[in-house]
Amino acid sequence: MKNFDVKDFEVNGLVYGPRKVLVIAELGTAHGGDPVKAGELIAAAAEAGADCIKFQMVYADEILHPKTGEVPLPGGRISLYERFRQLERSPDFYAELKARTEALGLLFLCTPFGPRSLRELSRLQPALLKIASPELNYTRLLKEAAACRIPLLLSSGVSRLSDIEDALSIVHDEWALQGGPSHAVCLMHCITSYPAPETEYNLKVLQSLSAVFGVSAGLSDHSLDPELVPGLAAALGAAAIEKHFCLSRSDPGLDDPIALPPPDFKRMTAAIRRASAADTETFIGELARERGEALVEAVLGSGVKRLAPSEKANYERTNRSIHALRDIAPGETITAGTIRVLRTEKILHPGLPPAWEDRILGRVARTFIPAGEGIRFEDI
Repeated sequence: MKNFDVKDFEVNGLVYGPRKVLVIAELGTAHGGDPVKAGELIAAAAEAGADCIKFQMVYADEILHPKTGEVPLPGGRISLYERFRQLERSPDFYAELKARTEALGLLFLCTPFGPRSLRELSRLQPALLKIASPELNYTRLLKEAAACRIPLLLSSGVSRLSDIEDALSIVHDEWALQGGPSHAVCLMHCITSYPAPETEYNLKVLQSLSAVFGVSAGLSDHSLDPELVPGLAAALGAAAIEKHFCLSRSDPGLDDPIALPPPDFKRMTAAIRRASAADTETFIGELARERGEALVEAVLGSGVKRLAPSEKANYERTNRSIHALRDIAPGETITAGTIRVLRTEKILHPGLPPAWEDRILGRVARTFIPAGEGIRFEDI
């Protein structure tokens, strides 16, 4: 018998939970905007055992300010904003990906990053939506996503318990108004670090989160080992497990260096199925004998939700805050056209939380606010 208490998660009448884990291949933007490459990735992920294929609908101006900084890529350093711009595609592109995915009997999942991409995705009628960790505090996006009445995966990387509580409250309040679905939230434990150290995963938090918030819990895994973290997560009752997928780690996708190629993803899927069918203590004991008791205990952790050491520096920089779209002069009235809720990321400074978006409209700038910078209390 399993000895966990993690809730189930329902999608299209199918129930996923500790005995039937939803295995998600996160393709993200690994297709590079090429429908042929996308088709190859979908087919390979299906062959490797995925139940669900996940993509990201990217519009750069929903995510970042152009001044956010650069990232190193094999061809040299490039503006992160421009890299996202290169990955922008029309809704028709995603409609084709959805058709290809569902033709193989798999669930189509996609992440929106703002109101525009959410509206376009909702018109495609996906089986479920995913809110990425940096958007867990994006109040407007959470409300509009909940209003779609589609099952939600909420990723909880680089977050505190209070952030998770706020996000779930927004979703449940909106569903209470809209008559939203039941058993339709899965909280995805995550560490926002690439790659994420296996020993920081604190997987016992899956049971803690499910018990505290009364929702199903899963794992969005950025570690490199295909079996250790996913297998233990399944043993502890994860309802869903997500892992980046690639054809080769040498491919040029943003996440390909930390993704699993097909043979490793197949190993992961087998480990998940084996763990979910086994007695928890027996599986953990066998893994401890194979990999070392100290390692397994470190991965399991205490079950207390805290920021992992490798992601602490990202808190408030990866998350969303209110930024100036252009230079705002002292004495100028702040309007919807002068601000946006964005990720801070590399070289800019965070601003007020997204919940303040409507409350600062109509206020007057006290100081000069440079384009891209976060807007603070002292600025208005």
